[in-house]
Amino acid sequence: MKKTTIIIGLLALLLTSCAGEFNRVFKSSDYTYRYEYAKQCFAEGKYQRAVSLLQDLITLKKGTDEAQESLYMLAMAEYMTGDYESASATFKKYHTTYPKGRYAEHASFYVGQSLFESAPEPRLDQTPTIGAINAYQQFMDTYPSSPLRAKAQERLFELQDKLVQKEYLSAQLYYNLGGYFGNINSNNESNYIASIITAQNALKSYPFSRWREDFSLLIMKSKFELAENSSEDRKIERYRDAEDECYGFLNEYPESKHCELANKYITKCKKVIGD
Repeated sequence: MKKTTIIIGLLALLLTSCAGEFNRVFKSSDYTYRYEYAKQCFAEGKYQRAVSLLQDLITLKKGTDEAQESLYMLAMAEYMTGDYESASATFKKYHTTYPKGRYAEHASFYVGQSLFESAPEPRLDQTPTIGAINAYQQFMDTYPSSPLRAKAQERLFELQDKLVQKEYLSAQLYYNLGGYFGNINSNNESNYIASIITAQNALKSYPFSRWREDFSLLIMKSKFELAENSSEDRKIERYRDAEDECYGFLNEYPESKHCELANKYITKCKKVIGD
């Protein structure tokens, strides 16, 4: 018990000493000392301390080589602490301020990388995702021969897939809402139409997406349900459209596990149309 108490006391003393040293450096007017200490903190992975020191140094060292390095270290330290929004802005500031700087290429890449890390799940607002896509694209345009290009391209595909997934979830939601109201009414129709339009637009925007079959299936199902929920004066027209969509699905995906459903829809359409 006595030994444990001594160890805890030594640790507390060490932490107090470290904190005291940092405070002395932080308040010091010796900017070179602060700069070197910030570099040491960064190298030791004490990123939050590095951030605290570097935020002042980028102004105090303005016009020197240390200012350029301080700005890049600040951006990287923010990135390592998970403050991706600040990191993205600081990396962008570095690239704008030092377009030919020593770290310009990496800074440009990490603008996108920071936004990539903060990109939300597909159901949420995708503004950061779009920002990351634009940043990666700008990086690849500016540095077409960069060794980081392949990674940027890979990230770009991941982000685009997230946008596609969001469109699919939206189309799926409209489809689900179409059957929510139960009785045939205008709400059913408008939701099925919205599902069709959302899915069709996604196919036009992302023709080679891995979600292509899912969108096509949703269009087919929505068109059939739209026919089922139509008024008598539009039923025949919409059943014909649904039948055509089913044949189109079978032609494009002859090995799909949903072929049975397509054929089931075709049988029902033919009964109504009278072919």
